[in-house]
Amino acid sequence: MTDDFFRSRLDQMIDPRHPLAVLAQRLHWERIEARLAPQFAHQARPLQQTEEAPDLLGAVVSVSGGKVSNAGRPRLCMRLMVALSLLKNSFDLSDEELVQRFAENVYWQYFAGYDYFEPRPPCDATQIGRFRTALGEAGLEELLRSTIHTAVDVGAVKKSEFERVIVDTTVQEKAIAHPVDSRLLEVARCKVVSAAKAAGIVLKQTFAAEGRALRRQAAGYAHAKQFKRLRKAVKRQRTVLGILIREVARKQSVIKGSANAVAALRMWLERAERIRTQQRHDRNKLYALHAPEAECIGKGKARKPYEFGVKVSVAVTHKQGLMVGARSFPGNPWDGHTLAEQIEQSTILLEDIGVKPIPLHTCP
Repeated sequence: MTDDFFRSRLDQMIDPRHPLAVLAQRLHWERIEARLAPQFAHQARPLQQTEEAPDLLGAVVSVSGGKVSNAGRPRLCMRLMVALSLLKNSFDLSDEELVQRFAENVYWQYFAGYDYFEPRPPCDATQIGRFRTALGEAGLEELLRSTIHTAVDVGAVKKSEFERVIVDTTVQEKAIAHPVDSRLLEVARCKVVSAAKAAGIVLKQTFAAEGRALRRQAAGYAHAKQFKRLRKAVKRQRTVLGILIREVARKQSVIKGSANAVAALRMWLERAERIRTQQRHDRNKLYALHAPEAECIGKGKARKPYEFGVKVSVAVTHKQGLMVGARSFPGNPWDGHTLAEQIEQSTILLEDIGVKPIPLHTCP
C-alpha cells in the first residue's frame, strides 16, 4: 500500500537485493545521527561589546552574542548528508555530478531515506562541501567505524581478518593549480584587497588593472621563454604586493570590521608575506593560499615527477581490502614514521568489535 495515490513508494520500485538497498537496511542510521549531532548543534556565540560614538546621553555600549542562536536556515536531514558523503566517496564523483545523478537514481534516493522518487536535486552542490568541513576528522572516523560494523554484521568480513592489516602511504593531491610565482602573487594581491575591504580599511590604490596586466605579461613572457622580461614583471608584482601589505599593516589600528574579518585579514597578510618573500630554493614554501598544508612531494614518475598535496596513510584488511583507517600527515614525513599513528587509529576504530591489529614487525 502507498500513502500517496498518485506516486509509488521507492521500496516498490527497486530490487530489495540490490547492494545499496541491503546496505540502507543494515546501516545503523540512528547511531550515526546520534553521534554526529553534537558536532552540528548550535554553538553559543562569544559575548561582544562594542562602544559606539557618544551622543547627548553619553557613550552607548552595544552587546551582542553570549547565547545560542537558532537563527538561520534549518539544516538538511542528517541521513541525507551522510548518504551523499558515502555515495560521493564510493563512486568517486564531484559534488556537482553527485547531486545531478542523485536526482535520477532511485537506489540512491532509497539509500538516503526517501520514501518517494524526487526528480529535483537534494541540495546545492556547495552544501556538500560545507557539510564535510563541519564533519571534521572525528565525524569521518565515525562514518568509517559504522561501515566496519556493518561489514561485520552482514558477514562480508570476518573479525579475524582485522587482526592483520596492510598499511600504505600515498599522496593525496589537492585541487590547486600548478604553483607559478606570477599567479600566486596576483592571487595574494586580490586576497589582501578583499580582506582589507571586509575589515573596513580604505586603500589608496588596489593596483587592480596593473595586477591583471602584469599577470598577462608574465604568462606571455614565460610562453616565449623571455626570462629576463619575466623576472622583471614578477619583480614588479612583488613590489605591488609589498606596498599593499605595508599599507594595510599601518591601518590595522583603525579597523572597524568584526572579529572574524580581522582574523581573516591577519591570516591573508601572513600568507601573502610568505608568497612575497619566498624564493625558488626555499624549504616549506607556500604553494596555494587556500591550502597552506600542500607540499611538493617527489614521486619519481617519468610522466609526473612531482605531486602537490599531503601524504596520506591508509590501512586496509589483507584479504577483502576493507579500509580500517586513513590519516593525513602534513610535512611529508618518511613512510615508516607514519606506521605507529596509523596502527593506533586502526586500533581505536576496531575496539568496539573486540579486535586489535597485530603488527608483524616494528619499524625503527
